Amino acid sequence: MKRSYSAFAEDIPPYSDPKVARDSYADLKQLSAIPRHIYMRPELQILPDQRRFSKVPWLVPMLELLPPTSIGHLKEWGLSTVFVLAKNYNKLVHVWESVTDMAELWHPQTNSFVFPEFEATILLEELEIMLGLPRYQRGEEPTISYTVEQINSWSILAYITTKKTDLYTMTSGMHVHLLPIAQWITSQCKRKTTNYTAIAKAAAICICGVILFPESDGAISFGNLSIIDSISEGMKIGQAVLGFLYAGLTSAALGGPFYGSVIALELWIGMHIQFRAVEDLTMECKTMLNHPLAYVGGRLHMSTRAWCKTAQVKGIQAWRKYLQNLTVADFDMHPRFMHGRIVHLPQRTGLALRLLGNEALVSYNPDRCYLQCGATWMVVPLLSHFPPIQERKRGDVQDERDMSSAVVHWEGCAMSAIQAEVEEDDDVTKEYVEALKKLQPVAGTN
Repeated sequence: MKRSYSAFAEDIPPYSDPKVARDSYADLKQLSAIPRHIYMRPELQILPDQRRFSKVPWLVPMLELLPPTSIGHLKEWGLSTVFVLAKNYNKLVHVWESVTDMAELWHPQTNSFVFPEFEATILLEELEIMLGLPRYQRGEEPTISYTVEQINSWSILAYITTKKTDLYTMTSGMHVHLLPIAQWITSQCKRKTTNYTAIAKAAAICICGVILFPESDGAISFGNLSIIDSISEGMKIGQAVLGFLYAGLTSAALGGPFYGSVIALELWIGMHIQFRAVEDLTMECKTMLNHPLAYVGGRLHMSTRAWCKTAQVKGIQAWRKYLQNLTVADFDMHPRFMHGRIVHLPQRTGLALRLLGNEALVSYNPDRCYLQCGATWMVVPLLSHFPPIQERKRGDVQDERDMSSAVVHWEGCAMSAIQAEVEEDDDVTKEYVEALKKLQPVAGTN
């Protein structure tokens, strides 16, 4: 079996006290003190390889040929929003300056953006809603998509085609190439075959590879192929998408390549930082016309008749200055699409949840972002004793134990409902800001 879930009889080792967590994990460092962090290397060009996120000429023509039945399967699997974004992908304009400067504020230990007065992160619940993915509900832990056993890409692709010549062109090394799959779809559609489910599965690989798991030029890893394949089985993939984006931000923050769903990141920046809904505007916001929100903003209570707060912010230096001076008032803590939504938090202070993915286990610390989550904490949350990103070895007993333990954490998590307004405790806020100063850079780099 490709995916498996097993509840082990052993309990998770008990969380003793904050001191154990501090002793077992290095003290948090200022961004300026983290080795290789790009905050102190503003001259470093970390803009992603343009080939990785370039226009995809074969994508839209292929999607326009899909039969209605196959499109119906994609909608049934929860990929309606991803499908819309893919159909309009070549119209989108990425603002790499803002992406780069956001990466400069990413803390690899907390997996959060460190602003002058607060921390914020991309919540799992936000990502699932923004991308229209099937949402995780408590009690559905066995439906979280991840892979324990070694992945046989041919066994997954065999549902699409059994021709060895096709399989050889679709795979190389540990990656699957999207163009040959798109060519197979085009061939099937032009021949008017009735293999609608196989066509839908192949289309899911293409659109998810471009929108959710962009990693290299027109290719995805075997691990992400397995995650995408699980969608048709009713599995939840939000954790894998977010974990992959977290890992990509950490890579970029340390001077490596950026990968992951840049569209998800830009949707998050747009909702929290860049745009604000204004109901009485009569003109469209030109900045939004080539933004992902132009195509999926309606379901997020955001139309193109919005106010762009960053319209005058042009160039990487201007974005750097703007973000490094961002205040609580400038950041929309509770966008309308999150009002009343449930956010899953760790069981107790200092014990983080972990995002399950195929490449790694990624620590998830939403409780650090207490203003964003709508929960008032009486103490400043401590860092998890889990490392931020843990590389995995598939196919062994320890890996399965790690994955099952992470699922148990999700099963026992607490929940918090986001309210439109949150009453802040001045003493708690003061304590929070004092703790946050430990993460702040020593000096600005404007």
